[in-house]
Amino acid sequence: MVQTPTPWSDRILCCYVNTTTQLQQARIEHVSGGLFERLVFPQQRLLFEAVPDAVLEIYIHIANSASLLEQIPCLRLQVNELPAEITPAHPDSADLSE
Repeated sequence: MVQTPTPWSDRILCCYVNTTTQLQQARIEHVSGGLFERLVFPQQRLLFEAVPDAVLEIYIHIANSASLLEQIPCLRLQVNELPAEITPAHPDSADLSE
């Protein structure tokens, strides 16, 4: 049976890093009316899934108001390969540290 593509069937894994010293708010508005919103602490890495044409908006809060800092196409944030420290070890691999 062939599955019908869903709006999320072509999602990509993305990574954003807050390289500032300020708390940021990351946000993506989805076409379907949904909303992805997370706080990103300084030096924190945020992994998330998005459709390729999504745009990540980064806000900072100053004096009780939110200011749009930047808009980043999610394709630019796409992760092609997980870093070694995140990649799960293969069950047949030997631990060479002993």
